[in-house]
Amino acid sequence: MANGKVGAAATSETGGVEHVFFSASDGLRLHAADYGRSNPATRGRLPVVCLPGLTRNTRDFDDLARRLTSDPKMPRRVVSFDYRGRGQSDWDKDPGRYNITVEAEDVLSGMTALGLKHAIFIGTSRGGLIMHVLAATRPGIMAAGVLNDIGPVIEGAGLAQIKAYLSRMPQPKDWHDAAQILSEAHARSFQALTEADWLDFARAVYVEKAGKLTADYDPKLLAGLKNIDLSTPLPKLWPQFDGLGRIPLLALRGEHSTLLSARTLLEMKERVPSLQTETIAGQGHAPILHLSGIPEILTRFFAAVDKQHRH
Repeated sequence: MANGKVGAAATSETGGVEHVFFSASDGLRLHAADYGRSNPATRGRLPVVCLPGLTRNTRDFDDLARRLTSDPKMPRRVVSFDYRGRGQSDWDKDPGRYNITVEAEDVLSGMTALGLKHAIFIGTSRGGLIMHVLAATRPGIMAAGVLNDIGPVIEGAGLAQIKAYLSRMPQPKDWHDAAQILSEAHARSFQALTEADWLDFARAVYVEKAGKLTADYDPKLLAGLKNIDLSTPLPKLWPQFDGLGRIPLLALRGEHSTLLSARTLLEMKERVPSLQTETIAGQGHAPILHLSGIPEILTRFFAAVDKQHRH
């Protein structure tokens, strides 16, 4: 953390990615992964900001980020964030601050630290909910958006499934075991994944600490999930989604998703006719973005956004 100031950043570079550490408004030390900033070819082109899911981290976007920064025609800078309590960001002593409003503020602090005024946003699951918050509070920072298997209506059955899975995650013995655990839990929804993909998945989810593999987030993060009453309807975010509809918008839905229904996706399209939608075959919640031809889908969308942005 540099000087302890809000947004002040310190960086280190490993393996082609800059690891940036900055301060949140409450002083917590947070982490971002920055790809392609030092590449002159990415300048003058809209950067991409990637926001992960509930318990996930920047490693979810590593493969995609490297593909986008090395694109021969349209290389662009990519930044992904670890929310507080995840990945390389510090854990919060107050678990009540693990909420999308605080995390949206943290993203804004990170963008200030990294000198990002506006960008194309990709939000996976919870990251997409944070985009809904930003659409209501700071819409000018988003030049375009990609909602990855998330929308203004969250299906209770899908949330219950996530809640049950996270509450009973076993301790893996090694990386092969970690991949096996994930495959047993998710193979029905993610039929497109190969054995190598499951191992990559494991390396994004788990981290080695003191010789043991553990899920890479603060366990207190799950307190908020435990308190959700799934017998009552979940809040809907249609007004915030309508705000997102003012920018170029792409929605991805996993074919086997239980969190974003086909019905909700259809209603999103009816409310925002300009919305582009893609259903990703062989994947569930939430599609892994470097597989199933998704990089090509994103690249086409980004090219159209660039053209629109120039005019």
